[in-house]
Amino acid sequence: MSTPAESPEAPADDDADTPEMRGAEPTAAGRRPTAPRILSAVVRRELSTAVLTWSSLALLVGFVGTLLGIAWFGGGVQVGYVSTIIDLLTPLELLIPVIAFAFGYRTILDDDRRGVLDVLRTYPIEPWQVVLGAYAGRSLGLVGIVTAALSFLAFPIVVTESYRPVFYATHTGADSPGLYLRFIVLTACFAMVLLAIAVAISALVSTTRTAIAAVGLGLFALLFGADIGLLFALSRGLIAESSLVGSLAISPLSAYRGLVLETTVAVTAGTGPRTASPLFSAVGLLVWWAGSLAAAAFAVGR
Repeated sequence: MSTPAESPEAPADDDADTPEMRGAEPTAAGRRPTAPRILSAVVRRELSTAVLTWSSLALLVGFVGTLLGIAWFGGGVQVGYVSTIIDLLTPLELLIPVIAFAFGYRTILDDDRRGVLDVLRTYPIEPWQVVLGAYAGRSLGLVGIVTAALSFLAFPIVVTESYRPVFYATHTGADSPGLYLRFIVLTACFAMVLLAIAVAISALVSTTRTAIAAVGLGLFALLFGADIGLLFALSRGLIAESSLVGSLAISPLSAYRGLVLETTVAVTAGTGPRTASPLFSAVGLLVWWAGSLAAAAFAVGR
């Protein structure tokens, strides 16, 4: 069985000549296909070669099992939706970057090595459309895995009735599936941002060895470096304590964490000090997403 990092791959010799890409070839009348048609072909190729695979199914099963074990033995699913969110938040901050990078770190690199990019350059399609098509195809698979796994965890909460009196004894708000749905949406958006960063890495490197090294450094920077840097800046007085709430939006992980805490947990815990700015956190994730895709499109254009 292949590892998750290998799952998004397709046969090296046939990738540039899949039925989806042949659908983007000139018609019998000699007319060249339009850019939307080529973009659609790129998305379909990504789905067929990198997403709809047995490895992706195995990844989904493993992801569901991991999250279910964390939530069940942590006691979250026996207590309620918000308690499950609290149990899953930190593990997801570690798991989502790993899964997203495994899905995307060779997206553009493999197309470049196999000559697919050279073929696409002969069609009326812009570099950003190539990146967007490849990203869209893989993001559909990644978001599908994330949402399916988190949605599955809602069933143990629904069938467990004992959580209600415990929850109301310790919280001022009302637990609800709407809060959990909000958590799923935020986690899916977080996964899409991390996938965009992985696609940018795949476009900026030139060899598989370099890609693996870049992924390792990128994961370290995301998982540890950004938060350590913020703590260092705070201790040195580079960031004022009054600006810390907004500064957390600089890191994708702390921005995601702040959004979840402020929009799902804090609304049930009553008034208290703010842990993050939802607006700044949302803008921070948007900047990371758009900037990463722009960098990938620039690299493909070169």
